[in-house]
Amino acid sequence: MSRKMSRSEARGLAYSKELEGHLGALDSFTPTALGVLATASGIYTYLGVSSLLDNNGAMTFFAAVAYSIAVSVGIFVFWSFLMRLLPAVRTASARIGLLLSMGLGSLAIVAMSSWLNAAALAGAAAVEQHLAKTVQDYQGSLERSYQIATAGQGLERDVARVRQSFTDLSEQEATGNLSGLAGRGAVFRVLNQKADELSGLEAQIASQTPLVEERFAQGNVILSRMRALTVETGPVEARSVEFSEEAVRLAGIITELRQLSVAPLVQRAAQDLSQSVVLPQLDGRTEEDRIGQASTLESVLGVLGQRAETLRLAAEGVMGMTPPAEVAYTPVSAADAVILYAENFVPSWAGAIAIDLLPAVLVLILMVVQAAIRAGRDPVDLGDRLTMAELRAALVAARDVENAMDERDEEPETEDEEDEPRPENVEPLEKPAKGSGPRSV
Repeated sequence: MSRKMSRSEARGLAYSKELEGHLGALDSFTPTALGVLATASGIYTYLGVSSLLDNNGAMTFFAAVAYSIAVSVGIFVFWSFLMRLLPAVRTASARIGLLLSMGLGSLAIVAMSSWLNAAALAGAAAVEQHLAKTVQDYQGSLERSYQIATAGQGLERDVARVRQSFTDLSEQEATGNLSGLAGRGAVFRVLNQKADELSGLEAQIASQTPLVEERFAQGNVILSRMRALTVETGPVEARSVEFSEEAVRLAGIITELRQLSVAPLVQRAAQDLSQSVVLPQLDGRTEEDRIGQASTLESVLGVLGQRAETLRLAAEGVMGMTPPAEVAYTPVSAADAVILYAENFVPSWAGAIAIDLLPAVLVLILMVVQAAIRAGRDPVDLGDRLTMAELRAALVAARDVENAMDERDEEPETEDEEDEPRPENVEPLEKPAKGSGPRSV
């Protein structure tokens, strides 16, 4: 005799049956909803795949369609399996195994679909972000090149000071205030020679100043055009082609600016200033005058070496400035751009992943509900779980089985069975009347 069901067990059984009713209603449209999600993911996957393929032929179209259909079917089948199997298993090992399978499958879905969905959602914006970052890099390189070139042009003032010092010394020598011999003698010619060399270097530096300014202005014009291309309307692929052309032009301007730096020229001139000195023959009338000229020339050569060292250090200071970074524009596809700049498109990535992995939440919900149903149903005996409708259906089924057995027993015997010889020592038993009990022996 079965035990009487307690009140808490009755409430738990009613609770589990209520949950089963809700699940039955939800099962009517869950596959449809899952199919819609899988189809939407397939559409965005198609758009993402299309951005990766170069040509627009029929084969490319069918390849993109085939890939997107495969993704949709895979997502639908994968989550359908998990929705049916994971809530139904009861052992811990089975649950862990299926949960690990769900994690591995989710990674596969992200790899084959979610990043393409993100490319479809934010691919154009990511490419524009790449263009904008490239413009910033080119602007930094252009400004750094201009800064170095301008610092090189600043050496003109150092050269002018050294040249002026030799000019002043030559004038003092011409009046006799340097060596004591007025006129244009040996000392004057040495001083005038170096002043002329520095004057030529000064003129050469000054001639490059307009070139530096012109190249910098041209680079800014190209940068303005590149900035406009990043925000213009229209397909980003077409704008990327024009952007690439402008980037090549700007790279040439930056290279020219780097070549216009006069610091190496000043460095070589400073080395020649002290090393390539042509000493004229001393032309003093007396030995005393020639000794004075030699002493003055020695002093002039010392001053010349000091001035040359000053120029060399100034030139090396400019040459030691950090050079501009090498910038090269590399076109990227929309799918690659959303990966490179993923931190700037977190909402798009979240939406792309959510549309593929949202069924995981439904699987977890089903697990919780099925566990609650089992918790309310398992403590109750099997016979007590039957509802009135289920009990009525069971009684009808049992009556049908009994009627079928009675009809089979009432079938008349065939002639072959009547003519079949019976063993001599066996007497036939009379068939008991319907509803009567067994015959006593």
